[in-house]
Amino acid sequence: MLNGGYSYSERVGPRGAGRTVLGYLSERYSHSAESTWAGHIRDGRVLLGGEPVASTRRLELGELLTWNRPPWIEPEAPSSFAVLYRDPDLLAVAKPRGLAAMPGGGFLERTLLRRVQALDPLAAPLHRLGRGTSGITLFTRHKRARRVLVDAWQRGAVERDYVGLVTGHFPAGTTRIDAPLGPVPHQRLGSVIGVHQNGKPSISHVTLVERRASTSLVAIRIETGRAHQIRIHLAAAGFPLAGDPLYPPGGIPPEDTRALPGETGYFLHAKRLRFPHPADGQSVSVDCLPPPALRGPI
Repeated sequence: MLNGGYSYSERVGPRGAGRTVLGYLSERYSHSAESTWAGHIRDGRVLLGGEPVASTRRLELGELLTWNRPPWIEPEAPSSFAVLYRDPDLLAVAKPRGLAAMPGGGFLERTLLRRVQALDPLAAPLHRLGRGTSGITLFTRHKRARRVLVDAWQRGAVERDYVGLVTGHFPAGTTRIDAPLGPVPHQRLGSVIGVHQNGKPSISHVTLVERRASTSLVAIRIETGRAHQIRIHLAAAGFPLAGDPLYPPGGIPPEDTRALPGETGYFLHAKRLRFPHPADGQSVSVDCLPPPALRGPI
């Protein structure tokens, strides 16, 4: 589908201050070649302080840099989702694998957010799943419900259970993975999320469910919900998700990788979400049946 285009804006930070507009954009956003960025600047699609700018103009700290991206044809993506739970305060849906949760990575209209808001314009996502992850996504339907559930989330009162398929034979029992996550420099991507000693505390509990020929089905409960946490923790432990194009054993993408964080291929499903209801505090449990490849004797 052809969307209506989008305007991306950012304030120039220390990384961009002193750089030329062309030099900064082509290095910071290397998904497009320098010649492509030069064309955008020449065509007046790149603005500085709301005005067209020359490619050789040097950026100053705090200036507003905008790229008016013209309409583009978005990649194919699933369009349907199932409603798992709905009441005056909340909406829980089953996100299909391959559907982006939010705009980004080439998707603007073909996202779960747009699909859900077509059904319920006031719905606001409380969290998000990676594009390659299927399963439960919870939306709040008004601000009070959001405040209460955000507080519950931060207090650790929300239980999040996943199932995943990892490469190799995972150890029996339950393994606690405690590894802080944060931005790690990467030659091609600029930075990626990975294990970092100064990162945010991140804890996952992984339990072996079933060993298969060359893979293992595991159940995962996360105490924290950092971006790509499960993918990185499993890879760092030596058991990356089967089919993960970005995170190999060790958890850091190789410098020559052509994969991007939003790419799919891995097997991960948000199976159960348990939380105190924002209206009365009573426990609510929402379940979502995993796809066939992720079913086992759980």
